[in-house]
Amino acid sequence: MIDAVIFDMDGVLLDSEPFWQDAEMEIFQTVGIPLTRAQCIELIGMPTREIVEHCFRQKPWNHKSLDQVASEIILGVEDRISRFAVPLDGVIPLLEFFKSKKLPIALASSSPMSLIQTVLKKFTLTDVFSVVHSAESEEFGKPHPAVFLTTAKRLEVQPTHCLVIEDSFNGLLAAKSARMKTIVVPMEAQRNDPRFNIADIKVNSLTEFSTNHWNMFQSLT
Repeated sequence: MIDAVIFDMDGVLLDSEPFWQDAEMEIFQTVGIPLTRAQCIELIGMPTREIVEHCFRQKPWNHKSLDQVASEIILGVEDRISRFAVPLDGVIPLLEFFKSKKLPIALASSSPMSLIQTVLKKFTLTDVFSVVHSAESEEFGKPHPAVFLTTAKRLEVQPTHCLVIEDSFNGLLAAKSARMKTIVVPMEAQRNDPRFNIADIKVNSLTEFSTNHWNMFQSLT
């Protein structure tokens, strides 16, 4: 039985990936790394600090600290979200569906808490989630399951009774490692990636979620 639902944020509540990619390409260019959009896609789901550390290992720079680069990326994303972000199709009805089932709903994201709060305020969702947790407070980010395990603990629900909604492969791996049920909604460029077949359900949009899907989860053991 599903006793709680955990939403990822980026790529699930909103199509923030173009914002992240634009900010990452802009800021990494300032330290001599011409990051491509395809390379950005491969980093989806990782915390910003881990992305910066990864790029630094590949090609070190010396005129900005890693913290400064990470901060500039986050500020760039926050600015773009504040100006341009809208909820993805199907998000609000799905939240209402789970609320009608009297289920606690949580948010577990690789994004820093400051960015999470920006999104929740922008979409007037501050009071919807009973737990909001960022991987920035964990020792390891996705694909490590820590962010989901901590969220389940704060929900006071067993991990095996949680349903996670994700968009990235790193996030899907994290949820699977936590032994949680999963719905994955990959970005369009990754929809045919066979790695996403490990999800319990794969959809192209959250508008495709139906009561049949819900009943299937309730019958899984």
